[in-house]
Amino acid sequence: MIGIEYILLVVSTLILGSVAIARATHNLGVPTLLLFLAVGMLAGSEGPGGIHFSDTGLAQSVGVIALVLILFSGGLDTNWHDVRPVAGQAFRLATLGVVLTAAAVGAFVTLVLDFSMLEGMLVGAVISSTDAAAVFSVLRSKNIHLRHPLKPLLELESGSNDPMAVFLTIGMIGLITGSLSSGCGLIIQFILQMGIGLALGYLFGNLLVWTINHLKFSYEGIYSVFTLAFAAFIYSITTLANGSGFLAVYIAGIYLGNSTVVQKRSLLRFFDGLAWLSQIGMFVTLGLFVNPSEVVAILVPGILISLFLMFAARPASVFLSLLPKEYNWREKLFISWVGLRGAAPIILATFPLLANVSNAGIIFNSVFFIVLTSALLQGWSIPSVARLLRVDAPPQPRLRYPIESVPAEGADTELVDLSVPRGSAVAGKTIIELGLPEQSLIALIGRGEQFIVPSGSTILEEGDTLLVIVKKTDLPEVHRIFSEAAGQRRL
Repeated sequence: MIGIEYILLVVSTLILGSVAIARATHNLGVPTLLLFLAVGMLAGSEGPGGIHFSDTGLAQSVGVIALVLILFSGGLDTNWHDVRPVAGQAFRLATLGVVLTAAAVGAFVTLVLDFSMLEGMLVGAVISSTDAAAVFSVLRSKNIHLRHPLKPLLELESGSNDPMAVFLTIGMIGLITGSLSSGCGLIIQFILQMGIGLALGYLFGNLLVWTINHLKFSYEGIYSVFTLAFAAFIYSITTLANGSGFLAVYIAGIYLGNSTVVQKRSLLRFFDGLAWLSQIGMFVTLGLFVNPSEVVAILVPGILISLFLMFAARPASVFLSLLPKEYNWREKLFISWVGLRGAAPIILATFPLLANVSNAGIIFNSVFFIVLTSALLQGWSIPSVARLLRVDAPPQPRLRYPIESVPAEGADTELVDLSVPRGSAVAGKTIIELGLPEQSLIALIGRGEQFIVPSGSTILEEGDTLLVIVKKTDLPEVHRIFSEAAGQRRL
């Protein structure tokens, strides 16, 4: 029996090595997905580490737990005010776009790999969604700044399209194994899963906010432990109720992140660190699980499928899912290019292995190769493509303020960040000229690396970041003042 000290040594070494390599290559722009996968592959049975890991069930379990935490953390960090205008477009990409991608890739795979139509559609379903962990990681990098509303659209799409991919994957496996008899049953199952996931996510999100605000813990850290357990509870109970657990935790995260709760800033910091730990653990585990020699064996068909996905299937699904007047062709091309595949498709590729589907090994290796090529070609080139298509925007760094606000129970005020973008009509005005609601107060201005305590005569400048104390009922009006002032133009 392997001692716990040996297990802890191996796990800690892999995590520390992943973090060190990621830090050392930070300025090279290498996607962290590739680095963490590479660490796992080097430590695996065919690498110098020589660690033999072939437990499909354990690899899938690690991936599912990590995705739950990543999606919940992504929901926490999602600003609903920013994403609400693009919610309908993101929903179409997360549903119709995923189905169109799966169908196109499925038909192509059927021809390239000489699979049956159902087996080809299974591959299409597995690879159909963009990966939340990969997209969150890349888009929130300090080197990538996009013109509004591209960033919130891409983040909301990547955070909400995993449930559709999971549903399609399980549905295709059901049709192949005979547990589902018809496509009609698949449609009914989809409506039930998405409906239950959405309803329970919203219900438990409300319950979580209410409970946190009414707990009277003496220790700050207990709030983080409670919220972590509650997120796991939401996923579990929703899945047991035949709903989409992934959708439920994402919705609950969004609701919590956009509500006023005690210890909110400590919760955000806790889950941000937990999301990074989940990404490292998930990618390293999947790297350990794969055998590079088997992936090389499907090199040619893997390249063909990858190119078809990147240059045909994904662009077609984006252009068909978004209405002509919503985005111009450059923006749609960029949205197509940020169709990053990551750990989610690899995790879904373990489902056919556990179900003993024929050609499951080829499916897994093909999906792994597609994810690698996506990270290499797309993840690496996103900043350059953004500049080429002229959808990038000036950087607006998030400052660390020297003060924090912890909402008290029953408080009717909120501390929010607002920025003055380039070309805004707010720039050059004094604070008194803004016409903010009477009970709104600009407490601090971040300008460059300096902080300014303002007065009514303080003149705002482009690039300023404002820390505003605002009454909750006045928050829409404050956002309206700044959004109307921002003269953002689309070419």
